[in-house]
Amino acid sequence: MGCATSKQFSRSAPAHADPAVLATQTSFTVNEVEALYELYKKLSCSIVKDGLIHKVEIDRRPISDTGGGNSVRVSPSQVFDLFDLKRNGVIDFEEFVRSLSVFHPKADTSEKTAFAFKLYDLRGTGYIEKEELREMVLALLDESDLCLSDSTVETIVDNTFSQADSNGDGRIDPEEWEEFVKKNPATLRNMTLPYLQDITMSFPSFIMRSEASD
Repeated sequence: MGCATSKQFSRSAPAHADPAVLATQTSFTVNEVEALYELYKKLSCSIVKDGLIHKVEIDRRPISDTGGGNSVRVSPSQVFDLFDLKRNGVIDFEEFVRSLSVFHPKADTSEKTAFAFKLYDLRGTGYIEKEELREMVLALLDESDLCLSDSTVETIVDNTFSQADSNGDGRIDPEEWEEFVKKNPATLRNMTLPYLQDITMSFPSFIMRSEASD
């Protein structure tokens, strides 16, 4: 793909990465996809100049505090692995757009629920275990600027786990997670990044924050 300009991208991109195609298959508009390409170019050419995002290029760029008071408290490495849909060690533009689409305000709740499960399944076992749930609860409390004692946190974790682990097998499977989220929609609060809606308006300020961190 290389470090092409936006116009070059529009003329030469393969059909599956065309803005008009991606807009019909994701929550983004054509203009939003084109704006995302500017961000993608910056990331994909920051270290390895091949127009693809390598893990080293996001190791210092966690998806966190990107606007609207919401954040996704996960490691850059975990984000990379989830965005690398083709499991080939790099993220192309199509993967970048399709993965970010989950965080769009207009994305379906079912998409957010499934993606959140993957985020909190830190060990990739196909289940959310109690320690992983504890990390989720701590992140949510931090997001709400609440400072609670360790014993209070443990009580919250125990109560939350008992609610979610409906079959009592000591772990939360995808079906249990889906039911838990339905009853506790605030769990998905961090799965929406408001700036992604009409990113054409917020893109300049986002780039300024990104460049400031370089």
